[in-house]
Amino acid sequence: MKPFLVGFEPIIALDAKILILGSMPSTISINLQQYYGHPRNAFWPIMNALLNDNPDQSYSGRKNWLMRNNIAVWDVLQHCQRTGSLDANINFTTAKTNDFTRLYSDHPSIKQVFFNGKLAEKHYKQHILPTLDKQYAYLEYQYLPSTSPAYAALKLEQKIEAWKAINQSMVK
Repeated sequence: MKPFLVGFEPIIALDAKILILGSMPSTISINLQQYYGHPRNAFWPIMNALLNDNPDQSYSGRKNWLMRNNIAVWDVLQHCQRTGSLDANINFTTAKTNDFTRLYSDHPSIKQVFFNGKLAEKHYKQHILPTLDKQYAYLEYQYLPSTSPAYAALKLEQKIEAWKAINQSMVK
């Protein structure tokens, strides 16, 4: 039987404006209890490039730094079964999504949602978007290339360039 994995609570401040959604934490991230904990995941280097470096590289310092910049992080899935860390290995018959109605209700300042990878976008649009009340129609969505080391089609510099869409949305 595949391992049953449980995701994390969101990194979020009350006044968050931007939400970055992944699919489900990797095995290494779950073991470390840290979003994007795999040392080769590009998420934190990309955030450093976009937000002009964070002097506190501890995990708690990184979380606080994101929150100070009005950026929230969460995953589409609350739990699932998966062998290894690849999204392709998720058993969707065992998957349960997180409660986005509650999240958006508790954090009405979120205006933009960025998907960290295709699976997060696809699953959200198929299983969450149709269930959201029309009061959340103001949310804007954008796909970004995955920061996972498994997604090697783009180099770090190319991923950073694509993720600059977050910077553009911060000035809106």
